[in-house]
Amino acid sequence: MPANKKYLTTSKTQRFAKITAAILGGYLVTASLHMALSFWLDHTTVIITSTFTGFILWASLMVVAFLAKNGWKIWGIYLAFTLLFSIGIYLGQIYNPIV
Repeated sequence: MPANKKYLTTSKTQRFAKITAAILGGYLVTASLHMALSFWLDHTTVIITSTFTGFILWASLMVVAFLAKNGWKIWGIYLAFTLLFSIGIYLGQIYNPIV
């Protein structure tokens, strides 16, 4: 049974934004979160568990990107989270340096 046309994205720029946000933006959020956690928690444990939690989080963020109405808004949210986690990485390097 084909999808209902009123639920499909007709704009090519929105489609591009959603696809890139799902793949690239979801990966940036996932990677920056796990890197920030590795500076604040035991880094070997975080690296080991990130193989499973990273895929689950990335797949979930991909679904969220396609559920959104506006792809550019999702890009903004994903970049904001990436920036927030990057600040956590920076502060983690200052206060908890890994030798």
